[in-house]
Amino acid sequence: MSNAQLQSVLDHIDKDFDNSLERLFALLRIKSISADPAFAADCKAAAEHLASDVASLGVTTQVRPTAGHPAVVGKTGAKGNGRPHVLFYGHYDVQPVDPLNLWHRPPFEPAVTDHADGRKIIVARGAEDDKGQVMTFVEACRAWKKVTGSLPVDVTFLIEGEEEVGSKNFVPFIEANKDEFKADYVLVCDTGMWDRNTPAITTSLRGLLYEEVKITAANRDLHSGVFGGAAMNPIRLLTKILGGLFDDDNRITIPGFYDGVKDLPPDILEQWKKLNMTPDFFLKPIGLSIPAGEKGRLLIEQASSRPTCDVNGIWGGYIGEGSKTVIPSHASAKVSFRLVEGQDPQKIRKAFRDYVSARIPADCKVEFGDHSAAPAVALDWNMKPLAAASKALTEEWGKETVLMGSGASIPIVADFKRTLGLDSLLVGFGLDDDNIHSPNEKYDLKSFQKGIRSWARILAALAEVK
Repeated sequence: MSNAQLQSVLDHIDKDFDNSLERLFALLRIKSISADPAFAADCKAAAEHLASDVASLGVTTQVRPTAGHPAVVGKTGAKGNGRPHVLFYGHYDVQPVDPLNLWHRPPFEPAVTDHADGRKIIVARGAEDDKGQVMTFVEACRAWKKVTGSLPVDVTFLIEGEEEVGSKNFVPFIEANKDEFKADYVLVCDTGMWDRNTPAITTSLRGLLYEEVKITAANRDLHSGVFGGAAMNPIRLLTKILGGLFDDDNRITIPGFYDGVKDLPPDILEQWKKLNMTPDFFLKPIGLSIPAGEKGRLLIEQASSRPTCDVNGIWGGYIGEGSKTVIPSHASAKVSFRLVEGQDPQKIRKAFRDYVSARIPADCKVEFGDHSAAPAVALDWNMKPLAAASKALTEEWGKETVLMGSGASIPIVADFKRTLGLDSLLVGFGLDDDNIHSPNEKYDLKSFQKGIRSWARILAALAEVK
């Protein structure tokens, strides 16, 4: 791929940017809220709109039914032609807009406005998550096709409509059609940058295990004056067990919890140290100042690459107005674990349940409920496409690309690995203040324009990967 060709593509992106923005706005106007059945027709409309747009690139495209909202599948190129073949993934569905009264403007009437710090931002539901991100890739492909007549690599587009509700029907769709989704690797644009001027590639995603615990003591609620001191209080028992999950160094005490957990490669750890992620930078904006993770670990490790345990909810007894001197019959909690490479969610689930069960008195009982489980995902640090994409991003943004871990989970990435055997290259242009899932969601205009340019460079770079 010649530098002159690439420069012509980049020039076209800049010249055509107003049209790119209007194409994004057309997609943002569609109320594709996957969680609410009332918007099923809108989800179908979004799929059809995207399919038509992708087809305009000369790509054979279909709207494919699933057991839920439809998927968009588009394919370019022929198998076995020796060119790299990538599978691009994104999602067109969005979160509900509630509470509507907190929005500064109607959530499905996109507009470019001024941010308080002077930045130009696109405001709308889905502006960043994930319609704006998807369109950075589509617009990069459009520019390549317009300028050169073809794409640098073969692409299969796979865009779903149920990411915001857990991809529950999309994963079976992939499993049922896995032979047609063969590729060299997956490109995912649903992540973020290090900061507004520093590009990043997400090289790891923590897995997730979510458990519910219910401890029952007496067969009914009790009067604390009559039974207090003699009858077990399940809230006391539950909080004691939960408090014992951590030692004085904030390490998780479940036996075998850290089995298989590896330290970062030394060169990556050195890069992370240079990022200088301080409590002032990370914690102060949320009103905190003291890191609560494992002692002896960098703050960025605590938030990105180390396993965690959190109590997400706890309840039991009387919580109404006034007082009621009661010893409750039962108490419950929801507990989640963010897991890293080397940890098996099912083994951690068993270890947690064994830990709790061993601390239950003989006259009490415990019940467990499982909500979700997904393994962690980690890229091979020496993966050639990773190096190529990193170099391309650095050239576009003028700053070294950060290879960062994400403390969050994107379960579909693990599903791609499990079902298709494919690693995923996670490149995105979101920022921490984009308010995804919240009112006034935004996407920086700079993120959108340079995101398009970034993908144009990455496609050229990936064409050279052998």
